Amino acid sequence: MRRKKLILSALAGFVLFSFPRPALAMHIAEGFLPLGWCVFWGVLTLPFFIAGILSIGKKVKHHPELKMLLGLAGAFAFVLSALKLPSVTGSCSHPTGVGLGAVLFGPAAMSVLGSIVLIFQALLLAHGGLSTLGANTFSMAVAGPLVAYAVYRFALKLKLPFWLGVFLAAALGDLFTYLVTSLQLALAFPDPAGGMALSFLKFASIFALTQIPLAVSEGLLTVVIFNLLTVHSRRELEELLVLPGGKIS
Repeated sequence: MRRKKLILSALAGFVLFSFPRPALAMHIAEGFLPLGWCVFWGVLTLPFFIAGILSIGKKVKHHPELKMLLGLAGAFAFVLSALKLPSVTGSCSHPTGVGLGAVLFGPAAMSVLGSIVLIFQALLLAHGGLSTLGANTFSMAVAGPLVAYAVYRFALKLKLPFWLGVFLAAALGDLFTYLVTSLQLALAFPDPAGGMALSFLKFASIFALTQIPLAVSEGLLTVVIFNLLTVHSRRELEELLVLPGGKIS
């Protein structure tokens, strides 16, 4: 057990320190959204956050050894979502890292982990903002994980190879996050001529140039991390019912 904790700690350390964390990176920037939309997305996110607290509490109560995996999932999301590739005004493209935690602990838990990640990024890295916390949390820590989890579970039902299910979950969860971000920006800033629909198309098209290759890269990296976990934390993965039939296929 002690050896397993040391291995998971090393994995978390690898995730935290192996990637650069540029301080100028942003999600939707502080003050960029009108106040009404900031409140709207914050209120919409709140029920998911509460459900996430209950979900994590239940899992940790029955399986205290899962705390290290929770820390790893949070560290993974923190580092990947702090990477920046400039995209459209007031935002940027970056990996999200939510697929790992969504597959491990479900989408509800990721709403809490993602919120914590975004708060620390806003306070320590000037990455996103407190006023836009609700919007950024909904897109990255609610919508993305919901899709990632659904895709992975559907892949299990189809009996796809384990690695492919993980890859699709991480990649599509990443892409859906940016579709939601595009919708958030389009709702707040509709095109004068074409309205919200045209604005959404513009934002999504610009994001796609950088986000598609980032999503593929995130999917591959998530598969690598999962392969390590299946070797060093297989029992925990089986307790979480993550592995198909208790085996890697």
